[in-house]
Amino acid sequence: MDAVQHQPPRTRVTAQLRALRFDAGTLCLNLVATVGRRPGVPVERMGDAERLEAWCRGVGLTLADGYDPRDVLSSLHALRAAAHDIASGALDAHRPRQESVDLVNLLARPAPPAHRLEVTADGAWVAEGRRALSKEALLSLVARDLIDLMTDEARRSRLTACASEVCRMLCLDSGGGRPRKWCSMRRCGNRAKAAGRRLRESAP
Repeated sequence: MDAVQHQPPRTRVTAQLRALRFDAGTLCLNLVATVGRRPGVPVERMGDAERLEAWCRGVGLTLADGYDPRDVLSSLHALRAAAHDIASGALDAHRPRQESVDLVNLLARPAPPAHRLEVTADGAWVAEGRRALSKEALLSLVARDLIDLMTDEARRSRLTACASEVCRMLCLDSGGGRPRKWCSMRRCGNRAKAAGRRLRESAP
């Protein structure tokens, strides 16, 4: 595992492989999913300011004006590595590195903005969550989400990895109906079905 994590993620890959994922089931795993194909040579999906902004939009968060994209990306990448180390440990029973745990605890210390209840012009009640975040608040939200996941036995038991050996994206099973086998049926699920069909057709 360590050998894979130390390989620099690829950047020159197809648009589909570089596409950001927002279907992992929780904020911290959506961050982990910004690296694809971890079992082999990993694919970097969030390597510049444009992709950082796209990821923030995708998870419904906004960074305050004046932030340094390189600084935020560096911090998010470090948290991403720690989150993967910790979350994957819940699946393969490896003990996460102490520095991963220490980093998550450090980043979780600042209190993110408190949730606020707002009423819209048409009288609907919504949670007001569009306030701009400092880098510290953003990191704290992700770190606290990871802590919530790892310390909630019911949620942690739903943690799974895509069955594709070249994907292995971490995600949460919905907990209802058939267990989640693939990160997405439109992606790995369909590829597996197509491969199975070709294998059957080629059989004597």
